Amino acid sequence: MTTAFIGLDYIVDITHPSGRMAAAAQQVIDRDVIAKANHALAIARRKGWLSVLVKVGFDKGYPNLPRHSRLFGKAKEMGVLEIGSPGTEFHPVLESALADMVLVKPRVNAFHGTGLEPALRARGVTRVVLAGVSTAMAIQSAARDAHDRDFEVLILEEACAAATLADHVDSIRLLGSIADVVTLEQLAQLD
Repeated sequence: MTTAFIGLDYIVDITHPSGRMAAAAQQVIDRDVIAKANHALAIARRKGWLSVLVKVGFDKGYPNLPRHSRLFGKAKEMGVLEIGSPGTEFHPVLESALADMVLVKPRVNAFHGTGLEPALRARGVTRVVLAGVSTAMAIQSAARDAHDRDFEVLILEEACAAATLADHVDSIRLLGSIADVVTLEQLAQLD
C-alpha cells in the first residue's frame, strides 16, 4: 500500500496567534499541533511516503474568491488569505521543507481546484493520512472527499485542531465512520 501524508492549512492566518482568521490558534498551541505535524512530516520522510502541504489562498486581487461563501466571502474586505501575503505563509515553526509538494486550494476542500488527486494517483497512493486545522472544516471536508474517491483515510488526530476542543472532538467522532483515527505512535508503525 502506498501512503501519503497530507497536512492542511498550517498557515499563519489560521494557526498562529497573529493570524487574521486564527480562531483555532489557542488550540493549536494548547495541543502542540505544529510540533506533532513536524513529527508526522519526519515519519513520512523516513518511510518514503509522499508528503503534501495544502494551504487555502486566493490569487492576487481575489478573482477566485467565492463571493457568496459565508466563510470566505469577506476575505478581500479583511485582506486575508491572499497568496503571497504573510498570512498565507506556513506557521513559522512548521518544517515545511520536509514536504515533497505544496498546493494551494481556493476552497475548504483540499481536492477542489488543486492537483492533489492527480498527484496521488500518479504515485499510486491508495492511503492518505490527513492532519491540519481546522478539524471541523478542512479535515472533515478532505476526509469525506478522499473517502468518496476511494482512498483509505486515516486522521492523525494529534496534529489537528479546531476553534474549540469540543468542535475537534465532535469532528473526530463523526469522522470515525469513514476514517481510522490514529496517533503518531500508530503512524510510525504503519508500512
